[in-house]
Amino acid sequence: MLFVMRYWVISLLFLSICLGTYAQKKPVSVIIVAGQSNTDGRVSNNDLPDYIKKNGYRHCLWSYGSDTISGSGRFERFWPRVARPDNKERWGYDAVVYYLIDQHAKRDFYIVKESLGGTAIDTACVSNNGMYWSASPEYLASNAAADKGGKSLLKAFTENIGACIDNELSLHKVGFEIKAFLWHQGESDKKMASHYYDNLKAVVAYVRNYLMEKTGDMRYAHLPFICGSFSKQSHDRSEEIVKALYRLAEEDPNFHVVDASDLTLQRDQLHFDARGAELLGKRVYERLIKVAGKIK
Repeated sequence: MLFVMRYWVISLLFLSICLGTYAQKKPVSVIIVAGQSNTDGRVSNNDLPDYIKKNGYRHCLWSYGSDTISGSGRFERFWPRVARPDNKERWGYDAVVYYLIDQHAKRDFYIVKESLGGTAIDTACVSNNGMYWSASPEYLASNAAADKGGKSLLKAFTENIGACIDNELSLHKVGFEIKAFLWHQGESDKKMASHYYDNLKAVVAYVRNYLMEKTGDMRYAHLPFICGSFSKQSHDRSEEIVKALYRLAEEDPNFHVVDASDLTLQRDQLHFDARGAELLGKRVYERLIKVAGKIK
């Protein structure tokens, strides 16, 4: 009996060593995240789920391109914040996604995020500080990145991804793999909802093409794109934009829409409250692991 117990203990130890070695040989995981206020985060950190307050994050590093403290190809340990000096201690649905990944991760994983409330894709719409996510070639040719004094949020996003690749991700001996692109945006495009299908399709294509050109990896032509829809309580919900999301999902097997129609909002009838943000985070995580596998 003692011999059998020793055999199983040694076998389990050997298996754990092998699995650990295998994990270290796999590329480190990266997720890219962008959008407007519900991606930026509008829930007070005082209302973080208790399990996040208790356990925190062990393995999550992020480069927050919207912030002058982070971004520019640099990573830091993640804790939720928004790039607004008046009220920066806030979180969005993505903080829950990272936490759920963190629970299974056995090593560091990386987030590259760009977000700004009140921002549109279509330049015919009103957008915060005149900054846009537009992927129009004409717009991109005439505008510098938002973090370099220009108006292009898309350039700021992709240029920070590139800087992260150059400064850190490419230095990993095991390499890196961008697992998915998370997005929540569209309220500010309500005025030009009829253009949203084409506009968002162009944004996704631009990011995928940028990653292919930057890395030489043609697999990024099929990078999973995961976006949330909008609560039916939202005064800025557009059924035409929601239909555009589902049309894109029907045409592109790597485009995924997570339903948020039943989620609760704050009193402004625009931003998810703590419960709504938490549920969206859990739903996005479930879709993420379904399409990209658990991040270990």
